[in-house]
Amino acid sequence: MSTFGIVLFLLIGGMAFWMLLFLMGFILPYWITLGLFEQLRPKRIFEDKDSE
Repeated sequence: MSTFGIVLFLLIGGMAFWMLLFLMGFILPYWITLGLFEQLRPKRIFEDKDSE
């Protein structure tokens, strides 16, 4: 029964490792890039009424 526990521990640990690797490699840079583009985009406080 202890072998089953060790295998289960390694399986869950491996899944957590790959999930963290995916988050750090793809999701985090994507999130940072979206945040930078949001900060760099000019903000419009008032809409232009002359363009109609």
